[in-house]
Amino acid sequence: MVEESVMVKIGVVLLSGGLDSTTTAAYAKSLGYEVYALTVHYGQRLSKEVECARRVAEKLGITHKVVDFSQFSEVAWYSALTTPDLFALPEGRSIEEMGGDVPITYVPMRNTFLISLAAAYLESEILYKIEKDEIKPREIEARIFIAANVLDYSGYPDCRPEFYEKINELMRVASKVGTKYNVEMRIETPLLYKGKKEIVELGTELNAPLEWTWSCYKGGEVPCGKCDSCLLRAKGFEEAGIGDPLIRRLRQEGKM
Repeated sequence: MVEESVMVKIGVVLLSGGLDSTTTAAYAKSLGYEVYALTVHYGQRLSKEVECARRVAEKLGITHKVVDFSQFSEVAWYSALTTPDLFALPEGRSIEEMGGDVPITYVPMRNTFLISLAAAYLESEILYKIEKDEIKPREIEARIFIAANVLDYSGYPDCRPEFYEKINELMRVASKVGTKYNVEMRIETPLLYKGKKEIVELGTELNAPLEWTWSCYKGGEVPCGKCDSCLLRAKGFEEAGIGDPLIRRLRQEGKM
């Protein structure tokens, strides 16, 4: 009798601490992946999200690594998220306006950079399992989970499906696990075609710790309620008919 192979499922999740990435992390965990969360400080204007990502990972019970590449902002400087003194955040825009063009909140090559870091992390985990733990390559399933979305940010070029199709092939030809061991590292984008309402519903269904997520582009104790991200988040919870657990927590703490 031939024994069936037991798949070792390894997943690296790019975790920003926001609503979407937290839902994505909970989704990866629900699929039975051994989840490694990666949070990157790339010089963005908001370090608060790093703190939120730590809390989210703790609540989900997943391994969490925070890396500091803050000097990335010095080369990817043409963005309101990396150079706030030069570029103002858009506020009070309609959903139609948000999707009309590539907004100033776009960070040049950010997702390409972040995925490269996640791929390096994932490949290291795979190589250790193959070369040290002696797990057969055919028994390994490896994925990178990212909370990309084409509906809310249709202007972002690195949130389109064709971008992920291309970068999947790049990871195969550029990696040892792809060229020597024939282990496919693929990117999973479970939220790609979901609206904020559907994301809120999925996160709630998965019992993701949404009360610890942060979406606002600005710092401070409470969300500004005016930036694109705040407006999209509020719209999602309103359409889902669910009270935002972050707002509820902040009120309970006397911050609102």
